[in-house]
Amino acid sequence: MNNFESHHVLSGNHDQGMIILGDHAMNRLPERYGRLGLPETAFARHIAYDIGIEGLCRRLSAILGVPAVLGGFSRLLIDPNRGEDDPTLIMKISDGAIIAGNHPISDEEWASRIESFHRPYHKAVADKIAAVAAASGVAPLVLSLHSFTPAWKGVARPWHASVLWDSDPRAVRPLLAKLREYPDLVIGDNEPYDGALRGDTMYRHCLVKGIPHALLEVRQDLIADERGIAEWAERLAPIFSAINADPALHAYEIHPSRTGPYPGPEETKR
Repeated sequence: MNNFESHHVLSGNHDQGMIILGDHAMNRLPERYGRLGLPETAFARHIAYDIGIEGLCRRLSAILGVPAVLGGFSRLLIDPNRGEDDPTLIMKISDGAIIAGNHPISDEEWASRIESFHRPYHKAVADKIAAVAAASGVAPLVLSLHSFTPAWKGVARPWHASVLWDSDPRAVRPLLAKLREYPDLVIGDNEPYDGALRGDTMYRHCLVKGIPHALLEVRQDLIADERGIAEWAERLAPIFSAINADPALHAYEIHPSRTGPYPGPEETKR
C-alpha cells in the first residue's frame, strides 16, 4: 500500500488560471484490499468509478494546457467526493452490490482510509489550486468532471450532460448557455442530481472560499470509448477556454450554500 498513489497530477500551465478535477476517475485498489469481496466485473461498473472521466480529463488537460488532479482510487474504497463526516463516505451497498469488504468496518479502518487516501487526494487538490492562484495572481476557475449512467432503475435518462451546482452561478450560467447552443444536446441543470452537497469537493475547495467553479456530468455511454472521449473533449475545450477568458470568473466571491451556514475555521482546516 505504501507505493499506491492516492491521486495523479497532470501537468499544465498554472498561469492560465484553470484547474480540472476528476474525483472518480479511476477504479484502482491497493493489493491489501483484494476486490473488497466483489467480482471483477463490479470494477467495470459505475459503482467503482466514473466511466470515461479519466480519458476526458487527460484529453482536456492536454488540449487546454492546464493542470488536472485525478483521484487514484475506486469510490468503493472511500468516496473522495464526500465530506469526512458523510455517512456515505464508505458504502456498504451500491446499486444492488453488497460490498463485503466494507461491512463490518472498524473505526480504525475507517480512519485509516481517510488518512491514507481521502486526505492525500484533497491535499493535492488544495495544493494545486493554491499553486494556480499564486502563478496566475487571480482566483482559479475549477471545473470538476463526472459521469452518470444512461438509465437508473430501468428508466432512461434523457440528458447528454448536466451541470451541477449549489449557489455560485458565475461559471454555471455561461457553461449551461454554451452547451445549450448545440441543438442536438439535452443539457440538465442540477439533473439527475442536485449539486448542493455539503462537504463534497466543490463545497470544500471552492464554495466556502469564493472560488468560481462548476461540476459537469457527461452521460457514460457517450464517453465509454476513445471516439466518444475525443468528441466530447473537442466540444468542451473551446467552451472551457472561453469561460476561462472572462475576468469575472477569476475573482473571489462568497455565495451562501443552500445546505446551511458554513463551518467554522477549525472544521475548514481539515
